[in-house]
Amino acid sequence: MSRTSYFTDDSLLRRVHREKVAALSGPRALLMMGAHPVAFEGFFMATGSLDDPYDRLRRTAEVMDAIAWGPKADADRMTARVRAMHARARGTLPRAAGPFPAGTPWAADDPALLLWIVACLVDSAVLVHERYVERLTPSERDAYWADYRVVGRLFGLADADMPQTWADFQAYMSDMLGSGDLVVTPTARQVGIEVVLRPPVPLKVRPLVELANFVTVGLLPGAIRRGYGFSWDPARALAVRGGAEYVKRVLVPLLPGRLRYVASAGSSAAA
Repeated sequence: MSRTSYFTDDSLLRRVHREKVAALSGPRALLMMGAHPVAFEGFFMATGSLDDPYDRLRRTAEVMDAIAWGPKADADRMTARVRAMHARARGTLPRAAGPFPAGTPWAADDPALLLWIVACLVDSAVLVHERYVERLTPSERDAYWADYRVVGRLFGLADADMPQTWADFQAYMSDMLGSGDLVVTPTARQVGIEVVLRPPVPLKVRPLVELANFVTVGLLPGAIRRGYGFSWDPARALAVRGGAEYVKRVLVPLLPGRLRYVASAGSSAAA
């Protein structure tokens, strides 16, 4: 499959996303995205993305799965459909949102908006991988970001729209977090908590969801965590870090491939 895919089994993107624990990065990424008022009040609220959020998330996961593991033809077809949808999705903010006044124009294919969405995925995935699996070297982080620049191109970003290196990416994230543009609106707070932290799951699975929520809250930047109204303290931070160390040093290395890796990774990962 690797000869007809965008990535090989040696790529950092596959190495990071073959780990089942990478799923912990998803809720954090969504809450990070929701902290951008234009992304939330504009794109997410106005395009019907939240009418059936779990179906939307499932479809998004299918697209990302095709990019990471499937043939190029499938990835190209699915991302072309996403780009076409983005090209039609545009409007103005119906009300003031954080520093953005009512009437602020937005477009789903705006490179600045797209970059923030991609950046939230990348920042969250690397954070989770380093906390729960292994720390990446500087060259590995560069390679992972280079892989994700391929993903960015498939969703319509030009090379000039994206940071060139991992150091540039880190500088971009630091600038965004300190810009004052990221504000959790009341609607984002309500919907984010309902959709991300309270998914419809069987009662027997609820303890696992609560554990994942604990991790998610702990991994958020402090300002965004406070924006969502989540309480936190040093004891909780220590518990999250201690749990992460146990998973990374004891649990993950001992797991057999069928339990550690996603099914898409195939036999090469399980070996």
